[in-house]
Amino acid sequence: MREAAEEGVFVGARLDAGLRAARFASPPSADEFAADVEPRNVPAVFRGVAKEWAASTRWDPHQGGLDYLLEKVGRDVAVEAMMSNTGHVFYGDLRSHERVSVPFSMFIQSCKSYLSSTNAASDSSTDQGITEEPTCLSNSENSERVYLAQVSIMNAENKERCSLEVLREDVQEPIFLRGKSFSSINFWMNGAHLRSSTHYDPHHNLLCVVAGCKKVTLWPPSASPFLYPMPVYGEASNHSSVSIEEPDYSSYARARYMKEYSERVVLNRGDVLFIPEGWYHQVDSDDLTIAINFWWKSRIMTQMLEHMDAYYLRRILSRLMDKEMNIMVQKSPFCRSNDGTSIQPMDKALTGFQLVNLQKDSPLQTLEPSTVQALYELISLVHNSAEVVGQNYKTEQTSSDTSSNQRDKTRNAAADDSSLLDKDPVAKIILPVEPLELRSMMLAMVHTFPRTVEALVLNMLGPVGAEILTRKFDEIDQQTTKEEQAEFYKTLYSVFEDQYAAMDVLLNGKELFSFQVFQDVLDKYLRVHVDRPS
Repeated sequence: MREAAEEGVFVGARLDAGLRAARFASPPSADEFAADVEPRNVPAVFRGVAKEWAASTRWDPHQGGLDYLLEKVGRDVAVEAMMSNTGHVFYGDLRSHERVSVPFSMFIQSCKSYLSSTNAASDSSTDQGITEEPTCLSNSENSERVYLAQVSIMNAENKERCSLEVLREDVQEPIFLRGKSFSSINFWMNGAHLRSSTHYDPHHNLLCVVAGCKKVTLWPPSASPFLYPMPVYGEASNHSSVSIEEPDYSSYARARYMKEYSERVVLNRGDVLFIPEGWYHQVDSDDLTIAINFWWKSRIMTQMLEHMDAYYLRRILSRLMDKEMNIMVQKSPFCRSNDGTSIQPMDKALTGFQLVNLQKDSPLQTLEPSTVQALYELISLVHNSAEVVGQNYKTEQTSSDTSSNQRDKTRNAAADDSSLLDKDPVAKIILPVEPLELRSMMLAMVHTFPRTVEALVLNMLGPVGAEILTRKFDEIDQQTTKEEQAEFYKTLYSVFEDQYAAMDVLLNGKELFSFQVFQDVLDKYLRVHVDRPS
């Protein structure tokens, strides 16, 4: 973790540099924001933008702002507030909080009581030279559990919901948002310190701190797998399932790394933060913090035509699948045999097989030592598997149960990034082999161990192995001539009694691998589980 100079700020070690929040000492123009900031879909901090607002001085709780707000709004106005069932932590799902209607005057009075209690405790501790918790007054508990969240000052869809519309004259539209069509402008206020759960919004968001301080932790949408978003069909689908107080890593293993992909910024009075749509954020608010936010639709969402949604859905899923496939099949340190066996001399590697083939004219003599090791491991796999099959021939009647168990394993594999490759020994062996070396190895096997090649492809090749092998074939094609390609495939497929059966194995394996990756994508990004292809 790379600590930033400002206290409370950090940048995760794995967060791409291009996704880190930009900092602006002075606000850009509307044209600059529209051309250089908004299209990047990366957060940006603008220091002191809201300091000149009337709200910044009139609403300050420590300078009579609570009395001003009470007089400005009036005693008879009711507002909708969030009441937490989990103390000072506000989770977005409906089971963890409730929406309640409270008189604005009652909320302000509870804030005044809380302010008085903290001031009294501060004076007392100063006199006595000790530090102690604030004295709890009648409304102190409510201050910890009640949050004025997203109370409308302006709402384009429902003007009747704007219970605090009167406050708009104290709020100044930032110069760089001029010309935007806002979906809503909202008022946020808390008494005691509180925390809001990790979530994203479906709109661009400009968060403006008017009083107090907010610490905002940000994650790009690409970090979704580490945040375990709630199921897309749920009532709180834009919220993370991971507790911010006591994360359960046994249930959410990837969440251990969520901090490494995050960035935290600190917003003091007057500071403004642009949070692009889809960016996850978790907010800690100090005592008596007041903020305003502006929501507006992004240009992308505005220009998306409904009749194209089905295409966009399929296209985006395909992109995510391609990304996950590339991650799974890229070369990695664990792609050698599990027992850590080092590369052996060729004569020792082939002990127990046809040592006669080590004559000078044997194609095995032309292979690199690492390729010979891979060949030996493949041969061992096939021969060991053949022995196991022979020993278990009498248990074939349990094949249906085995198929059922395999489906369960396939589903569980989707939850683990590396398990698909880790559980496919053939894939692990051939992945590190360079394409042209693999070509030489396959030709040597066809010449020396033709039945082993046949058994390897028809019986041993798993979904990941089929994907990696065919990718290697594509790379071989890029490095050889058309004539060499034709000769290679003619020689390779000559060992099969039914060449079409071999091709079916490869195609079926690739499609099964794609389905496993599809399961993985649905689980990571949508929290949806699919057992089998249609």
